[in-house]
Amino acid sequence: MARRSKWLARGVANRLRDFGAAEAEGFELNDVPQADICLYFADQPSKLYQLTQWLPIFEARTDITTVIAVRHVETYEALIGTTPLKILLVPRYEVLMAMYDRANFHAVIYVNNGWTNFQSLAFQQAVHIHVNHGESDKICMVSNQAKAYDKVFVAGEAAVRRHQAALAWFDTSHLVRVGRPQLDLEIPNPLSAHDGPTITYAPTWEGEDDANNYTSLDLYGVSIITAALAQPGARVIYKPHPRVPSSDDAGVRAAHTEIVRMIKAATAANPQAGHAVMIKGNVLGVIRGTDVMIADVSSVTLDHLYLRPDAPIVLCDRRTERDLLLTDAPLAAAVHVLDNNNVATLRTDLAQLIAHDSTRDQRHAMRDFYFDGIAPGASTERFWKALDTAMHEHDAAIGNLSRIRVVQDLNDPNQTSEQQPKEHA
Repeated sequence: MARRSKWLARGVANRLRDFGAAEAEGFELNDVPQADICLYFADQPSKLYQLTQWLPIFEARTDITTVIAVRHVETYEALIGTTPLKILLVPRYEVLMAMYDRANFHAVIYVNNGWTNFQSLAFQQAVHIHVNHGESDKICMVSNQAKAYDKVFVAGEAAVRRHQAALAWFDTSHLVRVGRPQLDLEIPNPLSAHDGPTITYAPTWEGEDDANNYTSLDLYGVSIITAALAQPGARVIYKPHPRVPSSDDAGVRAAHTEIVRMIKAATAANPQAGHAVMIKGNVLGVIRGTDVMIADVSSVTLDHLYLRPDAPIVLCDRRTERDLLLTDAPLAAAVHVLDNNNVATLRTDLAQLIAHDSTRDQRHAMRDFYFDGIAPGASTERFWKALDTAMHEHDAAIGNLSRIRVVQDLNDPNQTSEQQPKEHA
């Protein structure tokens, strides 16, 4: 396979030493670790939840080697000691390209649409696959950037239609349905046994702009906790998005602070109730112990739908636009929707929902729509089969292109001896 090592690496080693990256990376350019897959992550530690949910999937595959490439030293330091996978710090573009050139990766995997993904996409020898960091109806789940990747792995039919509806001139044959492998993981339930219903409120954060703002915290959060705590014998769990506690939104911060106070006060009044604020911990484990999930348009509601299809969902709509919600989030047709029109009756509505679950059959059908009817455990198998296929097919295509270029060069009578093709790796 043709390589560009000489011109890419020229002078890079010295520049590495100039800004101290070589020591932090734990590798030199003449000793880049060989691996099959690179997990590329260019963001700050605040977004590490997007990457860390994928690590167990790649850690479990022992016959394929995976390394992680990060671009920020803070992210590198936060990851050290959290995974057995090799972590490489490649802060600058020329260093990244030189590392890619030596590493001989077969695939580069992306968990978000960070803008520096396009720097990584300049590397031609590997197949580039976007896997995202959850299955959700948020608008940010579909980006025009999808056109840049060789393949985009999605959960199921709902994601395919999401791309069809949002993107012009997009070839949907690049979409590969693989389910959601994280939902196959044996994440332990951190909640102890409880006699009454467990009601979990798991709001998302406010997003990076108004279009991506799906949080219910600032509008309904305090009312939700008030109604949940009023349910006889109920245990109330507050599990906010990882970015909520550090939110820049004053309304979100105020609601979060008040909810934490309310849960602590309720716990002090009745220590046996089991109420809890869970800032850390895996939400997939919490879902396993949840009987009623109250959440926003986010991956939490769909993860709950898959893992606990018999447990009701309350879906929050901050915009109070039911027709738009039904279009953007098909799940809304199979669950109780909370908006400004009915937040005042939530206490009664929750009691009725606990006593009589009237949308169970619709939720089971919706589960198949979002996850293609994939049985527990099958997503991981489908994911690896699709990834193996993509790597092998891309390797074959690159090999054919290299052979074509060699033949063309040999048949070029104007090519000098210095231009004759060198042996391909």
